[in-house]
Amino acid sequence: VQLVESGGGLVQAGGSVRLSCSASGSVSTISALAWHRQVSGQERELVAAISNSGVTYYPDSVLGRFTISRDNAKNTVYLELNRVKPEDTAMYVCAARIRTPEGNHVYAWWGQGTQVTVSS
Repeated sequence: VQLVESGGGLVQAGGSVRLSCSASGSVSTISALAWHRQVSGQERELVAAISNSGVTYYPDSVLGRFTISRDNAKNTVYLELNRVKPEDTAMYVCAARIRTPEGNHVYAWWGQGTQVTVSS
């Protein structure tokens, strides 16, 4: 599976930005798609996930501000960031979750990421 993100950039605090992630390759193996964010020196944080059936997950830090969606026909997942804050500045990375033969769910495929910088 290959994942390619786009849509990052510089955005003012309080504004919005939409990220896209296109999946290709063995997409039938994917059970969920997710967005993580990474800040240098900090742990990677899961910020949104969406299953094949459309069930979504958000941590409290972004709940109500971020929205994840997917277009299955295009094998693309989107992340809309609204009312962004300077602390949302990070590299946003798309990931694909698969189910292993042992029945575990792991994020096995990762994109290169797209940088979002929020100015105050």
